[in-house]
Amino acid sequence: MSIVAGVDFGTLSVRVTLADSKKGSLGTCVAEYPLERRRSDPDLATQSHVDHMEALVLAMHRVIDECGVDSKEIRAIAVDTTGSSVLPVDKNMQPLGDYYLWCDHRAKAEAEEITAMAHDMHIEAIEWCGGTYSHEWGFAKLLHWMRHNPDQRERFGTAVEHCDMAAAVLTGVTDTARMVRSVCAMGHKWMWNPKWGGLPSQAFLSRVDPLFDGVREKIGGTYQTSASIAGGLSTYWGERLGLTSGIPVPTGAFDAHWDAIGAGCRLGDVVNVIGTSTCIIAVSERVKLIPGVCGVVPGSAHPDLVGVEAGLSATGDLFDAIARRAGTTVSRLAEGLESIEGGKTGLMRLPWDNGDRTVLVRSDLGGMTLGWHLGHTAQDELYAAIEGTAFHTRVVLERMEQHGVPVNRVINGGGIPQRNDILNQIYANVIGKPILVPDGIPTGLGSGIFAALAAKDHGSIESAQAAMCVGYRKFEPDPSTRGRYETLYQLFKQVYMGFGTSSLADFSQVLGDIKRIAAGESIRSEFGHRAARKVALL
Repeated sequence: MSIVAGVDFGTLSVRVTLADSKKGSLGTCVAEYPLERRRSDPDLATQSHVDHMEALVLAMHRVIDECGVDSKEIRAIAVDTTGSSVLPVDKNMQPLGDYYLWCDHRAKAEAEEITAMAHDMHIEAIEWCGGTYSHEWGFAKLLHWMRHNPDQRERFGTAVEHCDMAAAVLTGVTDTARMVRSVCAMGHKWMWNPKWGGLPSQAFLSRVDPLFDGVREKIGGTYQTSASIAGGLSTYWGERLGLTSGIPVPTGAFDAHWDAIGAGCRLGDVVNVIGTSTCIIAVSERVKLIPGVCGVVPGSAHPDLVGVEAGLSATGDLFDAIARRAGTTVSRLAEGLESIEGGKTGLMRLPWDNGDRTVLVRSDLGGMTLGWHLGHTAQDELYAAIEGTAFHTRVVLERMEQHGVPVNRVINGGGIPQRNDILNQIYANVIGKPILVPDGIPTGLGSGIFAALAAKDHGSIESAQAAMCVGYRKFEPDPSTRGRYETLYQLFKQVYMGFGTSSLADFSQVLGDIKRIAAGESIRSEFGHRAARKVALL
């Protein structure tokens, strides 16, 4: 038995979980840090590396004190982070500014240029990230930084993902050539894949912009899965954290991927990590392209399987926005949601308020609410928004299944499902499958599992999961809602594809159908031919 430390850097705070490698979580503590936003530039979202590390020290000491453990008994520490959260550094690994956080959307033009050039040059990598390179990803953010920081270009040594920077700092790396990079981060956000020799060619990158000349060599180092060790904890950070220097630090990864492992994800499972946004994680034995799905990477979430990543760009953020516009909070607005009958608000909510990440991959889309009448309330919209995120999730899951990813179990991970049973029930009703929710907070437990592997307490992820993961609560689909939700889902897909693609969709009956469903009228006879024909074309 060992005690290990799992670190999870989120958008607004760092969570440190101490875990017994044979029994699971012992306790968790959190420390916050600021996120810089600007009204004058709403796409900007940055954070300080120093703030991150100071918060880590604070959270570590808090959890050691609260759990009452001897810090010398902690035998490994593992770190996951948000991503793509990108930090330019000099050759000695010193930051040249702040992180471009995952939700920083300033690099839209750069992403469009990368996408266009990749298709023009027939770069295979673009097909493996869903056909569109995102403004949330590494190369786009790095190019934006280069264009807007000309005075720093000569000092540029490399760009690092937050998970790799954290591991490098903790292990005392001060030379960019000694960087250890996460296959999870680089495969999903930087078009890295051993299939074409790693990163895209320098010829392609230089064609995108001459500012990228020589950048491929600078983004070097060793690329590893999280089954490998990045290094031992340095003396300096051992002293600051109160831990023993030299304990292993495995190669890091993205929070949603390790959250999926901490939620018990196994072959045949899909985990919806639902927070401010939703990250949908699955693992598969086969490597296969999935159109519109932004990442298919061997060895990412699970070192021995193919990781598949998709998601929704706004979930919790969408709920917060609806409540904020109503002058209240989500918790207050949600009071009484259980009295609303599923599928009968008379509203349909398209959750594109932050664009569409999967399967349309369009940042220019905006949220829509269809079906308003003068009696509708903000609470009706909140309910319809939860339904809308469930409908959108079903679109993604069906796309995965169509391309060979098994979806046998659906697990709702992340923070929101822990405190929102109405959401879990709506997801079960809309998706038409039981929803499993970890019976306890899984965030940070994935880091603990990889720390336990690094400490050699378990020989496999499956062994560690069996010992350390919590059980589940199950939400079964309500049969009384099945007909309504099946019909509404076909309408949702019609509108989703109609506004999101160049298909010749006819929306002339949609609003009337939504009203008829809310009124309890049957529309199957007239809808069947029309919807089946249109959806088949999509």
